[in-house]
Amino acid sequence: MAKRATPEINASSMADIAFLLLIFFLVTTTMDVDTGIQRQLPPIPENKDQKTDVEVNKRNIYLVLVNSRGNISVNQSWMDIDKLREDAKRFINCDRADDPTLPEMEEITVEGIKGPVKTSKGIISLQNDRGTTYGRYIEVQNELVAAYNEIRNEASRKYFNKPYDELNDEQQEAIRKIYPQRISEAEPKNYGGK
Repeated sequence: MAKRATPEINASSMADIAFLLLIFFLVTTTMDVDTGIQRQLPPIPENKDQKTDVEVNKRNIYLVLVNSRGNISVNQSWMDIDKLREDAKRFINCDRADDPTLPEMEEITVEGIKGPVKTSKGIISLQNDRGTTYGRYIEVQNELVAAYNEIRNEASRKYFNKPYDELNDEQQEAIRKIYPQRISEAEPKNYGGK
């Protein structure tokens, strides 16, 4: 008996099938979309040569420094990240203007809220070392933003008897006017580590 030759398989259409499968998976697969941190940048000054120096009382600044090792300093005192939110809330929501460690207060009128309301002149200044990891930067950002969110939620319950998320646009604007999110970020520098 003679050996039979094995028939060849026509593979010319395999490339077409692989290409169609590749297209199918590209079209049907969802991709994670990176989201950034929502910040509103200051407007561009009309005269680029014009420099404006703004005098800010030191007690109105909550200075947060993050060094290259991820250590956090608040107003020149080291702090653990798990205490940052509560400390920031104390600074933002201060009600004692006579305390020199807390920011100055001012009375404002807010549409939709009866009588004058006290608001803080405080600003949170965040400065990072060039060697700060992105993860640590996001952790600090999250704690500072969470402090504002919690205070706004408390204020909305106080003034409108419901959580901030359930307020209408005018009510949310009133709460934001009392507690504007004032987080200033400086350009990263080389602060070193502790």
